[in-house]
Amino acid sequence: MINRQEALEFLEKKVENKNILKHMLACEELMGEIYESLKQKNEKDLGGTKEEWMMAGLLHDGDYCLDVPPEKQGVQITQWLKEEGFDVPENVARAMASHNHLTGTTPVSKMDWALFCGDSLTGLIVAATLVLPSRKITDLTVENVLNRFKEKSFARGTRREDIALCKEKLGLELKEFIEIGLRAMQKISSVLGL
Repeated sequence: MINRQEALEFLEKKVENKNILKHMLACEELMGEIYESLKQKNEKDLGGTKEEWMMAGLLHDGDYCLDVPPEKQGVQITQWLKEEGFDVPENVARAMASHNHLTGTTPVSKMDWALFCGDSLTGLIVAATLVLPSRKITDLTVENVLNRFKEKSFARGTRREDIALCKEKLGLELKEFIEIGLRAMQKISSVLGL
């Protein structure tokens, strides 16, 4: 499988928008935290290793650009990587493809659902951070995010219905899921510039 350094170098060449890159780093960290949380709950079939979960988070929007049609976003990244000679495991490719509603690939495994649910959560957390007086993620609380989640007019582009599937698909209550996401992103606050 492509290693993290290779993935970062590839993304640096391909991704012009640095906010997209930060989003992918947030998803990478989130995927690792969700994996660990599910493992502690003795979940057996996680759909991949922790490294695979994190790689799916890191690479999933590597093809988010004007050159790639919306229905190919999440799929094209795998093709590009394979053309460059990198190995992308099938479960990682599937998780990346299934995070996008438009690809026609339905999430199946816990890894697929974690990325599907977590993708919008990272955006909500960033938006909730940016309206704080300090604009620091370390000052953000789970309650802040929960309140913003309930406020439909806040961060309208957030797919709240996707985030809310965390209970049904991952066995994680919404508050717990938000806590996992916030903890993950606070760990890399300096990288995210928050």
